Amino acid sequence: MVGDGLNDTAALAAAHVAISPASALDAARVASDIVLLGNDLAPVAEALEVSRRARLRIKENFAISAGYNVIAVPFAIMGYATPLLAALAMSISSITVTLNALRLR
Repeated sequence: MVGDGLNDTAALAAAHVAISPASALDAARVASDIVLLGNDLAPVAEALEVSRRARLRIKENFAISAGYNVIAVPFAIMGYATPLLAALAMSISSITVTLNALRLR
């Protein structure tokens, strides 16, 4: 929801993501998650694109984590994973997920 007036405040408060310009009424700015500092709405489109890319990275990270667990858990159950190997594999998994998330920039 994007709004700037007193009549928008209830909708901004109920929205999943609320955006208002810096020139909006105080109530609208307080109810907003994002306050635009400029005079144009171009950052709204950029925020939508960033959110789409972030959602893609989240799904990729879930897939990486699920793949790790599908491979690692059976090895651990069968007794093939030593504590050192398990710690190393978990560290590599965490680093991979973190590096994948950093690709968002």
